[in-house]
Amino acid sequence: MTVTAATRVLALLGDPISHSASPELQNAAFRKARVKGVYVAVRCAGEDLRGLMRGLARAGGGGNVTLPHKEAASRILDIRSEAVRRTGACNTFWGDDAGRLHGDNTDVEGVRRALASFMHGPTKGMRVLLLGAGGAARASLAALVEEDAGDILLFNRTLERARAVSLRIGGNKVRVIRLAKELEGQKFDLVVNATRLGLEPDDPSPIDLNALGRVGQAMDLVYGKHVPAFVQAAEEAGIRASDGAEVLVQQAAVSFERWWGREAPLDAMRQAMTKRYRTQ
Repeated sequence: MTVTAATRVLALLGDPISHSASPELQNAAFRKARVKGVYVAVRCAGEDLRGLMRGLARAGGGGNVTLPHKEAASRILDIRSEAVRRTGACNTFWGDDAGRLHGDNTDVEGVRRALASFMHGPTKGMRVLLLGAGGAARASLAALVEEDAGDILLFNRTLERARAVSLRIGGNKVRVIRLAKELEGQKFDLVVNATRLGLEPDDPSPIDLNALGRVGQAMDLVYGKHVPAFVQAAEEAGIRASDGAEVLVQQAAVSFERWWGREAPLDAMRQAMTKRYRTQ
C-alpha cells in the first residue's frame, strides 16, 4: 500500500503499547481490504489523550485506546455507544463530518463473537463463572448478559470492585462470590478468566479448576506466545480451553467495521496474529 495525502491515520493510544499486536492485525486487514489507511501505535500520557483523540478524528482518522486510558476516553466522547455507556470504557473512536467524536467499546462485541465461535453456539441459559473485575471482565459480563447467560457468578480478589461491576452491568443476573472456598464443588458450563494473570509466563492460574465440580469449557482472555497457566491447567484437567487470541481478532474486526463501514477480512487478521507469535 502506498501512503499518500489521502491516507487515513488510525492509532492505538496507550502506555505501554510496544507489546500490542494491533498494528500487525489492522495493517494486514487494510492491505487485504485495499482501504486507504495506516495504523500505528502511539505511546500516550493521560494528559495528551484528549488532544490526540480529537486531532486524529478531525483529521479523518481515529483509532483504539488501550490501558490505562479506556475509562478516561469514554468521558472525552461526544457520542457514546450503548457498550460505552454500559461499561464506562471506550476502546475505539472516530469522527464524523460534523466534527463530533464517536466511541464504542468493541471489546464487548469481540467477546460475544469469540464466545459464539468457541462455544459453537449461544451461551443462553449457561451457568458461567467469570474471574476478574477490570475492563476485560466488564466487557465479558456485558457480552454474557447480552447473550442471556443463565446464572453468572463473579469472583475477584477485591470484593468491592466486583460488587461495583455487578451492579453497573449485571444487575440481578450476577452473583458476587466473596471467597474462593464458596466455589468448591460447583459446576459450570463455562469459566472465563478476565484477570491479568497469565500475561507473564510464570503467572499462576487465577483459580484451581480441580477444586470446582464439573467444568464444561474454559476461555482465557489472555493471549501471547506462551500458553497461559489457566489454559494449560484446563487442558490438563481434560477441559476444552481457548486463549484470548480470537477475542483480540474479533474486537479488532469490529473496530475495522466502525472505521470503514464494511466487513473486516478476518482471515487476514488471524494470519497476522499467527505470524506474530510464531516468529517472536
